[in-house]
Amino acid sequence: MYFTDRGIEELESRRGEEEVSLAWLADKLRAFVDANPEFETPIERLATYLARDEDELED
Repeated sequence: MYFTDRGIEELESRRGEEEVSLAWLADKLRAFVDANPEFETPIERLATYLARDEDELED
């Protein structure tokens, strides 16, 4: 198990039943980067990964 899996599991257990919009997620990611600018690159990579179609990821 990766260390990040614990955070993902916590997210799922605390908020897994909620429905959120992508606009809400984008706002949360922006707020996180504003508070933690050292994570700008990983957040950008995550956002790009989530934005792309699965077919695009295989290229």
